[in-house]
Amino acid sequence: MKRVLMVSPHFPPVNAPDMQRARQSLRHLVAYGWETEVLAVDPDCVAAGRDPLLATSVPVTIPVHRVRTMSPQLGRLLGRGSLGRRAVGPLARAGDDLLSRRRFDLVFFTTTQFPVLTLGPRWKRAHGVPYIVDWQDPWVTDYYDRPGAPRPPGGWKYRLAAHEARRLEGPCLHDAAGLVSTSTTYLDQLRARYGWFAAMPSTVIPFGAELADFDTAQNEVASPAFAHEPGLRHFVYVGAAGPIMEPALRLLFAGLAEHVRAVPGDRGKLRFHFIGTSYAPAGQETLSVAPLAVAAGVGDLVREQPARVGHFAALKSLLAADTLLLLGSNDEGYSPSKIATLALAGRPVLALIPGGGQLEQTLSSLGFAHLARFTPEPEIASVSTFLAQRAVRPAPSPALAGLTAAARTRELTAFFDRVLAGRSHPSHSSST
Repeated sequence: MKRVLMVSPHFPPVNAPDMQRARQSLRHLVAYGWETEVLAVDPDCVAAGRDPLLATSVPVTIPVHRVRTMSPQLGRLLGRGSLGRRAVGPLARAGDDLLSRRRFDLVFFTTTQFPVLTLGPRWKRAHGVPYIVDWQDPWVTDYYDRPGAPRPPGGWKYRLAAHEARRLEGPCLHDAAGLVSTSTTYLDQLRARYGWFAAMPSTVIPFGAELADFDTAQNEVASPAFAHEPGLRHFVYVGAAGPIMEPALRLLFAGLAEHVRAVPGDRGKLRFHFIGTSYAPAGQETLSVAPLAVAAGVGDLVREQPARVGHFAALKSLLAADTLLLLGSNDEGYSPSKIATLALAGRPVLALIPGGGQLEQTLSSLGFAHLARFTPEPEIASVSTFLAQRAVRPAPSPALAGLTAAARTRELTAFFDRVLAGRSHPSHSSST
């Protein structure tokens, strides 16, 4: 049995998107020949919200080693407010101890706390253990430099982080044994940036959905995060909705406005719920969806709750909906982590996406969603036509079976095995 040390600073009961790969894989890794230990940060040192039920989904047989960091409040005073910066030192010491005392075949970094990736080269040099990086989001990005892009958040802090990313990304990835990505676009960007990256083993494995989570949501959570009024059709979106999703929202509300003009009686029958739209700390959330609905003349049909909700409350909300919404982004590499969850929830889905990209190709191949594109021209009529019909879930593709957490973990361990085998045969080639 091979052994992997999984580094995931966010970890249950912390409710953060970037820990889902780690959490979902733990039930299944042993079945594919891999024992696992987890290196994480103590939840008391993390500013993200918590969902106590998440901790119950982690097998009790998995050793979880937690480190303490300076508090988020002190970190902000010292210019080290992000978890990644605060956690590097404590994780380095804990990892050195674990890797010196026990045999690990591999270290797997699955996080968007990018400064933690600097530990990969360190541990490779000191302990001879290869590492693989889970590239869930880009570290270096030119998104805010593109024409028409919004101003970057954070002012000087963003500029400092961008400088750090450009300085550290290459060295952190250069020594990696392989890279897992959620998007082919992210791999293309790295190939364009680094000539040596073409020779690195790589693969695309989107997030899966844990089927057991649906049962937990139904059985353990008392109610969804919205009021399900009888006689209404409830459309639900759960997740962040920042500026990069404005084109999708404008298309949705333009189509909704067109529909209620054509069918005035539906104005009293439709409700659109946007839940957990802000990543801001509790009490500091702002509305990002409702103002767009008001501007389109359909503000009375939209309910926005910017505060984040727990993972299982979010699932319960999806299961209580009549129709689910998927919002694409004007970032061409964006691949929503919730695709698998929406596909397996058993509800009709309206997806508002850019045309011609990877996301359209993925959704078309799976066949579970009605697609309305906001590029190159907004398909307003497609939205209004969908709303005029009693949405029926399309016949799903057999490919949906590959979206479960078990199936994605099988892909992940197959890549682990391939990378380790390739290290014994230097002529390995990349796989995408």
